[in-house]
Amino acid sequence: MAGATTVRRWPLLRAEAGATLTLAAPLIVHNLALVGMGLTDTIMAGLLGANTLAAVAVGANIWAPIFLFALGVLMAQSPTTAHLYGAGRSGEIGHYTRQMAWLSQAFGWGAFFLLRHTAPFMRAIHIEPAIIPNASAYLDALAWGMPGVCLYQTLRFTSEGIGHTRPLLAIALGALAVNGVLDYVLMYGKLGLPALGATGCGYATATSQWLMFLALWLYMRRRTLFRPLEIFKRFEWPQWAPQRELIWLGVPIAIGIFMESSLFAGVGLMMGTLGTDIVAAHQIALNYASFVFMVPMSIALAISVRVGHALGRGDPKGARLAGFAGIGLCLCFEIASALSMLLLPHWIVVVYTRDASVARIAVSLLYIGAIFQLSDGLQTSAAGALRGYKDTRVPMFITIIAYWLVGFPLAWLFGIPLHLGPQMIWAGFIAGLTVAAVLLLWRFILLSRPAASTL
Repeated sequence: MAGATTVRRWPLLRAEAGATLTLAAPLIVHNLALVGMGLTDTIMAGLLGANTLAAVAVGANIWAPIFLFALGVLMAQSPTTAHLYGAGRSGEIGHYTRQMAWLSQAFGWGAFFLLRHTAPFMRAIHIEPAIIPNASAYLDALAWGMPGVCLYQTLRFTSEGIGHTRPLLAIALGALAVNGVLDYVLMYGKLGLPALGATGCGYATATSQWLMFLALWLYMRRRTLFRPLEIFKRFEWPQWAPQRELIWLGVPIAIGIFMESSLFAGVGLMMGTLGTDIVAAHQIALNYASFVFMVPMSIALAISVRVGHALGRGDPKGARLAGFAGIGLCLCFEIASALSMLLLPHWIVVVYTRDASVARIAVSLLYIGAIFQLSDGLQTSAAGALRGYKDTRVPMFITIIAYWLVGFPLAWLFGIPLHLGPQMIWAGFIAGLTVAAVLLLWRFILLSRPAASTL
């Protein structure tokens, strides 16, 4: 009997997985294009010398956690929109979008202020004094893009929330091209302009971020698809009730993202105590893992929307189906990703380095990285499904426990007191991801049961 039920459900799962993939595909390209902007900045800076490269690298590492925290709060717009859209209450979406736009500016200009006052922080953590002036100048320029990129994310998550992701693909690819051209012109002093180096890199990225917002704003104003949302129908002053709802939903997402990103940073700092070759190998393996992670992350965003739509229209079985279909889709990709690390590690590493010592360590880390692909995909997709339920506070506590009470202590124990090497530091890292994956999946299974409304 159970087998017959599974057979009947298979076409539904397959159809739901196809719908999720259709929604996620533009997001995959979008996110890869954004990663490509950072890669372009790094390559252009490297051609100007070690100091410029170091300044951009240090600046980017300071910018990233500030941006990711703001992004986490803004992500609340996606499930909020999805629930309203699924419930047929499209006219209310504009109200929440306008209120999130006000919040985006609070975070954007707050980040602007922080980024323009980072020199004391860099001195406090003993950044090389010769790097600080260029890194500060880079961040001063990059800060101007924060209000624009936060507005862009507000509109982006609104568009995602109604399941319309195709324009995001085109905008991100356009921004990638514009960023590359502006990097060349501003950093190297072309077209009669002065060569600004790292500062030019910051201005190029900031300009690209504002252009992304303007492009999406114009698109959404012109397309009839967005008119029922009434986003641009009227002006509104900030209102605490909807903003409190969005903050209550978004801040736990932001904290969860910060917990995971800080775990990566903490592991990187531990690697820094073990020698140059190990640091380089860790960066290679992590860079590849981060690149392929864009796919499950994009699928998780699509899962959140699909689950939100089902719950909005009062279909809890459809929400559960959407969650499991998306999680299965994510795991399928992660199996392929893991196989690439197991079967082709030397081909991957040779793209990054020809140093035999670094390559040997990087290959060993990729073998271990293959193991955490499944855990990483599972925790990401389960978290995406839970966001669709607007369940963010319990997942926040799960990530704190998994990453900072399990993952980081084990990585530190294996790597520092026990001196077991970089591979065992990654083993601690895997333990944290696995605990997060198991607990988040368990939470989704419980929450998506028909009688789970009180959880």
